[in-house]
Amino acid sequence: MTGDLDGRVFLVTGANTGIGLVTAESLARRGAHVLLAGRSEARTLPVVEAIRSSTGNPRVEFLPLDLSDLESVRRAADLFLARDLPLHVLVNNAGLAGVRGLTPQGFETTFGTNHLGPFLFTVLLLGRMKRTGHSRIVNVASRAHLNARSIDWGAQRRPGNSTGGLAEYSVSKLCNILFTVELARRLSGSGVSAYSLHPGVVATEIWRELPWGVRHLVKLFMISPEKGARTTLFCATAPLPQLENGAYYDACKPVRPGRAARDPDLAAELWRRSVEWTGAPSSS
Repeated sequence: MTGDLDGRVFLVTGANTGIGLVTAESLARRGAHVLLAGRSEARTLPVVEAIRSSTGNPRVEFLPLDLSDLESVRRAADLFLARDLPLHVLVNNAGLAGVRGLTPQGFETTFGTNHLGPFLFTVLLLGRMKRTGHSRIVNVASRAHLNARSIDWGAQRRPGNSTGGLAEYSVSKLCNILFTVELARRLSGSGVSAYSLHPGVVATEIWRELPWGVRHLVKLFMISPEKGARTTLFCATAPLPQLENGAYYDACKPVRPGRAARDPDLAAELWRRSVEWTGAPSSS
């Protein structure tokens, strides 16, 4: 271990595979206390043990979290808060694509998992992050947000019907950026900052629900999780003066997102509806 992150606590969602795994292992190798949050204990505990073994860092743990289920999100937040640990960095990495259906609370599955779950989880942990101070939130978005010109609010309450689910995925990634922008605005001066990013088109398990032929072709043009994690790690660990609060990053540099992602009214409306739909504290 290099030890430069000793004493710092990181929580990474979707960290048992792909970008999340690379992110968690890299942080652990630098001495951080890392919690891997995910749905499957059976799939994540072996990863926890492997990271502990490869890095020599015993401060690597599993936190049960199913982002598609808002009740699971609340339980996960309660479990973390009961530990009375600081939280220096929350990496909202987990996501999915190509899944049709509704969440347990009746939201389009991709929107519910990629936006509403992370939204509620983040808001529930904000008090701890403010108390920690100099903390940050890193939201893994995607260049796919450029395909979404706006948000059809009604469509978020019924199953998706686009080919391969890519339209729904694009909307959810737009939401990640809008959430980051509004979060940064609301948290100005609080000691908590927020960033979103495009990791590159990465060959990870996020594409597991696409039809095999489509998945195989798409993955031919993808980069490795190791390369994909670079911008996540940059936003999570770079000295704060090097980062621009609320910015969207690509290849470790701030870039201008699409027009819809720069709409402050859309960001405010997304926040309002997200509070209403999740029951999150409105004062955050």
